[in-house]
Amino acid sequence: MSGKNNFSRDEFRRMRTRRKIVGFSSRPRLSVFRSSKHIYAQVIDDAAGKTLATASTLELDKRAKIETCKDVGRRIAEKAKAVQVEAVVFDRGALPYHGQVKALAEGAREGGLKF
Repeated sequence: MSGKNNFSRDEFRRMRTRRKIVGFSSRPRLSVFRSSKHIYAQVIDDAAGKTLATASTLELDKRAKIETCKDVGRRIAEKAKAVQVEAVVFDRGALPYHGQVKALAEGAREGGLKF
């Protein structure tokens, strides 16, 4: 974007999404990050500033494909339930909600997370 600031379009999109989403201890934030090869998910309690659970395709030793992303969603749901988290707020960051991000969300819902 041109003008008075030095933020990219992705940073504006990320800030717009994060402005509306805050994770509390009763309902932490499920944050998703996608690189060119892998996808990562974290359950974060913003009030305490702690990461409660993490999962990624690195644990599965596979690249981020639709089915692998569903598996990551199921794993993050299992790990979140292990720390007594059942409901989360979904934070897609600057990523559009389709493809790999949607598959991860569907896998987390299948695993028992509510959002």
